[in-house]
Amino acid sequence: MTDNNRREYWNTNLRYLLTLLSVWFLVSYVFGILLADTLDHIRIGGFGLGFWFAQQGSIYVFVLLIFVYVRLMNTLDRKFDVHEE
Repeated sequence: MTDNNRREYWNTNLRYLLTLLSVWFLVSYVFGILLADTLDHIRIGGFGLGFWFAQQGSIYVFVLLIFVYVRLMNTLDRKFDVHEE
């Protein structure tokens, strides 16, 4: 792998990480804490949406983000021919 390919691979990886961490921050901190009172006006199963994000939603989103990251990295590894056989 050339230096340019390494740099491009790493920059793409960092972009993926920053994007996914931003989504995680938005869901867990902003929706679960900062906007919890506002979101509680919307009900899901008898509970406010803000409460749901604080208790369950952030966990579900975090697990989903793990699967998204694995898929993105597998695709990136294949693109740069550094994947496992």
